[in-house]
Amino acid sequence: MAGSAERAGIVEALMKRTPQTFAEQMGLDLTKNTPMPLFLWLVAANLFSARISADQALRAAKALKEAGLTTADHMAEATWKERVVILNRNGYARFDEKTSRFLQDMADHCRAEYGGDLRRLREAAGRDPGSERRLLKEFKGIGETGVDIFFREAQVAWDELHPFADARSLDAARALGLGDSAEAVADLVPREKLPTLLTALLRADLDGALDEIRKS
Repeated sequence: MAGSAERAGIVEALMKRTPQTFAEQMGLDLTKNTPMPLFLWLVAANLFSARISADQALRAAKALKEAGLTTADHMAEATWKERVVILNRNGYARFDEKTSRFLQDMADHCRAEYGGDLRRLREAAGRDPGSERRLLKEFKGIGETGVDIFFREAQVAWDELHPFADARSLDAARALGLGDSAEAVADLVPREKLPTLLTALLRADLDGALDEIRKS
């Protein structure tokens, strides 16, 4: 592991390079723990977990938000074709039809089981991360990767998740000498900034910039 001064410099370089989480880039404030940002972030987790670039997934998630499909009700009330058109025009041409069906199923499931409010999923799980993971995987298109993406940023609102780090972010942290556990990485920043650091680590890895960060 790198020395404390070196770790601080690496963290500073990462955060300067990527100062916002993906949810923040979408204009979502997950700290509010309200139905709209939580549902739309779960939608984004579905998109980000597909075999598509993070930039394309972010673009599609933003487009759904800008089109007003921000809640389970709004998503369910949109037609399959309306969702397909939005996805197709925003980098999801290979997955638009399948993903449109997933989004319909997600919205229907959220309304039927939780009245459109994922905070009720949290309570149904007894605020237990393992139970929350199991219930989130009942949404079509959300697997282990999708839950990891959701957890990575939802931990700012759902205290029981903290500290959480997904495998790829941890791999990047390990490569940079920042530690090999969620606890070690969490110790490097204030609690509310952990998702930002994880996003910065992931982005640096996706961009092939780990060596550049290491040398900065």
